[in-house]
Amino acid sequence: MSIKIAIDAMGGDHGISVTVPASLDALSKFSDIHVVLVGKEDLIHAELSKYQYDVSRVTVQHAEQVVEMDDLPSKALRNKRQSSMRIALNLVKEDEAQACVSAGNTGALMAVAKFVLKTLPDIDRPAICTSMPTMKGHVHVLDLGANVGIDGDTLAQFAIMGSVLAKAVDDNPHPKVGLLNIGEEEIKGHQRIKDAHQILQGTNINYVGYVEGDDIYKGDTDVVACDGFDGNIALKSSEGVAKMISFYLKDAFKKNLLTKLVALLAYPVLKSFKDKVDPRRYNGASLLGLKKIVIKSHGGADQFSFLHAIAEARLEVSKNVPALISAEVSSLIKRQTSEKVG
Repeated sequence: MSIKIAIDAMGGDHGISVTVPASLDALSKFSDIHVVLVGKEDLIHAELSKYQYDVSRVTVQHAEQVVEMDDLPSKALRNKRQSSMRIALNLVKEDEAQACVSAGNTGALMAVAKFVLKTLPDIDRPAICTSMPTMKGHVHVLDLGANVGIDGDTLAQFAIMGSVLAKAVDDNPHPKVGLLNIGEEEIKGHQRIKDAHQILQGTNINYVGYVEGDDIYKGDTDVVACDGFDGNIALKSSEGVAKMISFYLKDAFKKNLLTKLVALLAYPVLKSFKDKVDPRRYNGASLLGLKKIVIKSHGGADQFSFLHAIAEARLEVSKNVPALISAEVSSLIKRQTSEKVG
């Protein structure tokens, strides 16, 4: 099976200088993919000319416009119908590609993807989901900023979508799912969290209840669902803590000759730690709940990081994640309707 992935080649802070070589790296790593590079044709061909690659596995699709990182979602949706982002999503809609990967403006990508691809039946809103490192591996967290002020039904849908994703991409038959809250006691938290809690207790997913912020990184939960406001704060806070730790470690090891020697001796341990928590390895957030697969790369992604976003797209296509989500949510709706009738 050949997997065709549409790449928004112009998106992100670095654009073609990252997206094109990363796409070629993906061709080398995965023998079953074909990439469609969408963007300014002359610039893409100029970048491609720097490398040797299998031309039969690369298509260039011209796009006149670019969605800038500071564009309002409404502007991207109404005024940039010929943008690389929009055309890449159109290719997925028309089944000329099975997934889209973009490092472009998050708000614009969500708005345009929802308009072009539509949400799955019975899904109220798409959610941004990414994996984060834990003491035992990684955890899938959603939503990370696309939806603020959601109700309990939508939050429960996020938990179910996260469970389906974890089950598919991690080959985990019973992923543990929790709701992010300010405490584990049932009396705590917003009403929407309590409502979602009640709904999830009546589902077939492996729901374990409330989890607190520090529980995200312990590795005892495979999926953590939350409102986009809470999720974005959790994500940005963790990124800030990681940068702070890195700063203080470097500062401590540079103080004098002795600390520099210690740093040299500790290098293998430090490298292992860095590899495990390196955010570049976790790049590639899924826009769950859409009818087709869309992966959002970090805007500042480098070549190594963007490759991981493409790898995530390939994996989700091979597992047919949208169909699995649709089936799970539909099953829940039928059970709820049956219980009400009964």
